[in-house]
Amino acid sequence: MRLDELDYRLPQEQIAQRPLEQREASRLLLVDRSSGVFEDRLFTDFPFLLRGDELLVINNARVIPARLFGRRAGVHSQPPSGGTRAEHLTGKVEIVLTRELDFETWEALVRPGRKMHIGERVIFGDGELEAEVLSRGPLGLRTLHFTSHDQSSISQHFERFGHVPLPPYIERADETSDRERYQTVFAKRPGAIAAPTAGLHFSTEILERIRARGVEICELTLNVGLGTFQPIHSETLEGHVMHSESYEIPEETAGRLQVARDAGRPILAIGTTVVRALEDAARRASESGSSNIVLAGKADAQLFIVPGFRFRAVEGLLTNFHLPRSSLLVLVCAFAGRERVLAAYKHAVEAGYRFYSYGDCMLIR
Repeated sequence: MRLDELDYRLPQEQIAQRPLEQREASRLLLVDRSSGVFEDRLFTDFPFLLRGDELLVINNARVIPARLFGRRAGVHSQPPSGGTRAEHLTGKVEIVLTRELDFETWEALVRPGRKMHIGERVIFGDGELEAEVLSRGPLGLRTLHFTSHDQSSISQHFERFGHVPLPPYIERADETSDRERYQTVFAKRPGAIAAPTAGLHFSTEILERIRARGVEICELTLNVGLGTFQPIHSETLEGHVMHSESYEIPEETAGRLQVARDAGRPILAIGTTVVRALEDAARRASESGSSNIVLAGKADAQLFIVPGFRFRAVEGLLTNFHLPRSSLLVLVCAFAGRERVLAAYKHAVEAGYRFYSYGDCMLIR
């Protein structure tokens, strides 16, 4: 499949720049996979759109303030070149953390990357935190080792110096309110650099209504990283290599999934990150010869879900609207069919839905 088969027209003004005042005030587009029928609803309808015996799976990853601004320490300085002269002269360095390797070491995107050689150091604040470039990798990635020079931990320094890593299509600086609104109400395990955005629509009241319907909710953790938002660089899907993301499925969640599957109850994923974790764990279960629907425990998902993929675990999906030519849109097309999904997107555009992270959502079943 070529990337130009995953295009759609979207007016700039429909890209949500801020969240709605109330989490559950979003619109919801209901899509029937078998008939292709669309229905315009509100997210407050979501509990009542459920049968009542579903198992909902949520991603409890918590977004860290992964965008940091520091200054170069001057090691291995190179003469400035035209495009980076201003940044070079000020010494300003922007770092976006992408994946934790250990407590002190992270993969990160660094700007200006070409000037940041191995051994280069970046200073934050008044020197309380320092990072050294250990290695250079593909896709502009650098491996950084962080050192705290006071009593605070490195994660505490991230909280102090870091900014909410809002996506680039949100054309404003992050604000204090984003620290709360760019988290789900069930976020608890720090490590993600982007929110599992389908979960942003849930409030504690909505969760209570869902449970009151008899619907069961369980959790997993996938630390959203470069694999989720990395652009597809090749002209065809076959040429794209996904970046891995770490996830963990607790034994309790794996057990509940098995009980639901054995009872014929539908498994509904809240977001594409849940789909990726469940389907990777289901693939590993199948390849190991296990009779379980998924394997519990920690793993890294490098799974690229494309049309023709056989879904082993997920039977329903709540998801936000995604960028054209993105791996997330590819996943949704694999789940519901490219023509049906693009027709739903066309309807959403014409009906004035709000798009992307702070936008509206669709329920596919």
